[in-house]
Amino acid sequence: MTTMPPTPTTGRTLILARHAKAEHVAGKPDHERELSPRGRRDARAIGVWLSDPAHALVLDLVLCSTSERTRQTLEGVRAGGATIKEVQFDARIYDAHAARLLDVLREVPDSANAVLVIGHAPGIPVLAPALARDDVGSTELVEQIARAFPTSALAVLEFEGRWADLAPETAYLRDFAVPRG
Repeated sequence: MTTMPPTPTTGRTLILARHAKAEHVAGKPDHERELSPRGRRDARAIGVWLSDPAHALVLDLVLCSTSERTRQTLEGVRAGGATIKEVQFDARIYDAHAARLLDVLREVPDSANAVLVIGHAPGIPVLAPALARDDVGSTELVEQIARAFPTSALAVLEFEGRWADLAPETAYLRDFAVPRG
Protein backbone atom coordinates (compact mmCIF):
# COMPACT_ATOMS: atom_id res chain seq x y z
CA MET A 1 0.00 0.00 0.00
CA THR A 2 1.42 3.38 -0.98
CA THR A 3 0.49 6.65 0.54
CA MET A 4 0.01 9.78 -1.46
CA PRO A 5 1.87 12.91 -0.42
CA PRO A 6 -0.37 15.56 1.12
CA THR A 7 -2.01 17.88 -1.36
CA PRO A 8 -0.38 21.29 -1.16
CA THR A 9 -2.74 23.95 0.13
CA THR A 10 -3.02 27.44 -1.23
CA GLY A 11 -4.91 28.66 1.83
CA ARG A 12 -3.48 31.91 3.14
CA THR A 13 -3.86 33.81 6.38
CA LEU A 14 -3.38 37.57 6.40
CA ILE A 15 -3.31 39.48 9.66
CA LEU A 16 -3.59 43.25 9.35
CA ALA A 17 -2.50 45.01 12.54
CA ARG A 18 -2.58 48.64 13.46
CA HIS A 19 0.42 49.56 15.62
CA ALA A 20 -0.05 49.89 19.38
CA LYS A 21 -0.80 53.23 21.08
CA ALA A 22 1.89 55.83 20.41
CA GLU A 23 3.08 58.84 22.36
CA HIS A 24 2.18 62.37 21.34
CA VAL A 25 5.15 64.69 21.77
CA ALA A 26 4.95 68.18 20.33
CA GLY A 27 7.62 68.79 17.71
CA LYS A 28 8.70 65.15 17.39
CA PRO A 29 8.62 63.91 13.80
CA ASP A 30 5.76 61.45 13.23
CA HIS A 31 8.07 58.69 11.95
CA GLU A 32 10.05 58.81 15.22
CA ARG A 33 7.10 58.63 17.64
CA GLU A 34 7.48 55.79 20.16
CA LEU A 35 4.93 53.63 21.91
CA SER A 36 3.32 54.93 25.07
CA PRO A 37 3.49 52.76 28.21
CA ARG A 38 0.01 51.43 27.38
CA GLY A 39 1.16 50.79 23.82
CA ARG A 40 4.08 48.68 25.04
CA ARG A 41 1.69 46.55 27.13
CA ASP A 42 -0.76 46.25 24.25
CA ALA A 43 1.97 45.25 21.76
CA ARG A 44 2.94 42.39 24.05
CA ALA A 45 -0.75 41.44 24.33
CA ILE A 46 -0.87 41.14 20.53
CA GLY A 47 1.94 38.57 20.73
CA VAL A 48 0.13 36.69 23.48
CA TRP A 49 -3.05 36.64 21.36
CA LEU A 50 -1.17 35.42 18.27
CA SER A 51 0.62 32.69 20.25
CA ASP A 52 -2.56 31.38 21.88
CA PRO A 53 -3.11 27.76 20.76
CA ALA A 54 -6.73 28.68 19.92
CA HIS A 55 -5.42 30.74 17.01
CA ALA A 56 -2.55 28.43 16.02
CA LEU A 57 -0.76 31.10 14.00
CA VAL A 58 2.84 30.66 12.93
CA LEU A 59 3.84 33.71 10.95
CA ASP A 60 5.90 32.95 7.88
CA LEU A 61 6.46 36.64 7.25
CA VAL A 62 5.95 39.94 9.02
CA LEU A 63 5.85 43.06 6.89
CA CYS A 64 6.46 46.06 9.12
CA SER A 65 6.46 49.79 8.52
CA THR A 66 9.77 51.51 9.20
CA SER A 67 8.34 53.88 11.83
CA GLU A 68 9.59 53.61 15.40
CA ARG A 69 6.15 52.77 16.81
CA THR A 70 5.62 49.87 14.39
CA ARG A 71 9.11 48.51 15.10
CA GLN A 72 8.37 48.69 18.82
CA THR A 73 5.02 47.00 18.24
CA LEU A 74 6.88 44.17 16.50
CA GLU A 75 9.27 43.90 19.48
CA GLY A 76 6.27 43.58 21.78
CA VAL A 77 4.65 40.97 19.54
CA ARG A 78 7.84 38.90 19.73
CA ALA A 79 8.08 39.39 23.51
CA GLY A 80 4.48 38.20 23.81
CA GLY A 81 5.46 34.87 22.27
CA ALA A 82 4.39 35.07 18.63
CA THR A 83 6.23 32.65 16.36
CA ILE A 84 7.81 34.61 13.50
CA LYS A 85 9.97 33.09 10.79
CA GLU A 86 10.97 36.20 8.82
CA VAL A 87 10.62 39.99 9.13
CA GLN A 88 10.87 42.61 6.39
CA PHE A 89 10.77 46.34 7.06
CA ASP A 90 9.15 48.19 4.19
CA ALA A 91 9.09 51.99 3.96
CA ARG A 92 6.10 51.78 1.60
CA ILE A 93 3.90 50.67 4.53
CA TYR A 94 4.50 53.92 6.45
CA ASP A 95 1.54 56.23 5.89
CA ALA A 96 0.32 54.02 3.01
CA HIS A 97 -3.19 54.07 1.68
CA ALA A 98 -5.03 50.77 1.15
CA ALA A 99 -4.12 50.44 -2.54
CA ARG A 100 -0.39 50.79 -1.77
CA LEU A 101 -0.66 48.16 0.98
CA LEU A 102 -2.38 45.81 -1.45
CA ASP A 103 0.48 46.34 -3.93
CA VAL A 104 2.97 45.37 -1.20
CA LEU A 105 0.96 42.25 -0.34
CA ARG A 106 0.78 41.15 -3.96
CA GLU A 107 4.61 40.89 -3.91
CA VAL A 108 4.63 38.35 -1.04
CA PRO A 109 6.20 35.06 -2.16
CA ASP A 110 3.79 32.16 -2.42
CA SER A 111 5.99 30.19 -0.03
CA ALA A 112 4.48 32.32 2.78
CA ASN A 113 1.12 31.08 4.01
CA ALA A 114 0.66 33.32 7.07
CA VAL A 115 1.58 37.02 6.87
CA LEU A 116 1.27 39.79 9.45
CA VAL A 117 1.34 43.43 8.34
CA ILE A 118 2.04 46.01 11.05
CA GLY A 119 1.01 49.40 9.76
CA HIS A 120 -0.97 52.56 10.31
CA ALA A 121 -4.33 54.22 9.95
CA PRO A 122 -5.96 54.92 7.63
CA GLY A 123 -4.43 52.27 5.34
CA ILE A 124 -4.86 49.22 7.57
CA PRO A 125 -8.43 50.08 8.70
CA VAL A 126 -9.50 50.75 5.10
CA LEU A 127 -7.84 47.67 3.58
CA ALA A 128 -9.28 45.12 6.02
CA PRO A 129 -12.99 45.60 5.20
CA ALA A 130 -12.16 46.14 1.50
CA LEU A 131 -10.61 42.67 1.26
CA ALA A 132 -13.44 40.93 3.11
CA ARG A 133 -16.26 39.22 1.24
CA ASP A 134 -19.73 39.78 2.60
CA ASP A 135 -20.13 36.15 3.69
CA VAL A 136 -22.76 34.78 6.02
CA GLY A 137 -21.29 34.97 9.50
CA SER A 138 -18.76 37.69 8.74
CA THR A 139 -21.05 40.62 7.91
CA GLU A 140 -21.17 41.85 11.50
CA LEU A 141 -17.37 41.66 11.83
CA VAL A 142 -16.86 43.53 8.56
CA GLU A 143 -19.23 46.26 9.72
CA GLN A 144 -17.45 46.42 13.09
CA ILE A 145 -14.00 46.99 11.59
CA ALA A 146 -15.39 49.50 9.10
CA ARG A 147 -16.71 51.53 12.08
CA ALA A 148 -13.66 51.34 14.33
CA PHE A 149 -10.15 49.90 14.02
CA PRO A 150 -8.32 51.14 17.12
CA THR A 151 -4.62 50.86 17.90
CA SER A 152 -3.52 47.25 18.56
CA ALA A 153 -6.43 45.89 16.54
CA LEU A 154 -5.98 42.79 14.39
CA ALA A 155 -8.08 41.67 11.44
CA VAL A 156 -7.49 38.02 10.55
CA LEU A 157 -8.44 37.23 6.97
CA GLU A 158 -8.24 34.00 5.00
CA PHE A 159 -8.22 33.47 1.26
CA GLU A 160 -7.34 30.86 -1.34
CA GLY A 161 -4.83 31.37 -4.10
CA ARG A 162 -1.71 33.33 -4.78
CA TRP A 163 -0.72 36.56 -3.06
CA ALA A 164 -0.45 38.20 -6.48
CA ASP A 165 -4.19 37.60 -6.94
CA LEU A 166 -5.31 39.16 -3.66
CA ALA A 167 -8.03 41.69 -4.41
CA PRO A 168 -11.01 43.40 -2.79
CA GLU A 169 -13.73 41.01 -1.63
CA THR A 170 -11.56 37.88 -2.06
CA ALA A 171 -10.96 37.08 1.62
CA TYR A 172 -13.03 35.80 4.51
CA LEU A 173 -12.79 37.83 7.73
CA ARG A 174 -12.18 35.10 10.30
CA ASP A 175 -11.54 37.20 13.37
CA PHE A 176 -11.15 40.71 14.72
CA ALA A 177 -9.46 41.33 18.05
CA VAL A 178 -8.15 44.27 20.05
CA PRO A 179 -5.65 42.76 22.49
CA ARG A 180 -4.98 44.90 25.55
CA GLY A 181 -2.21 44.48 28.10
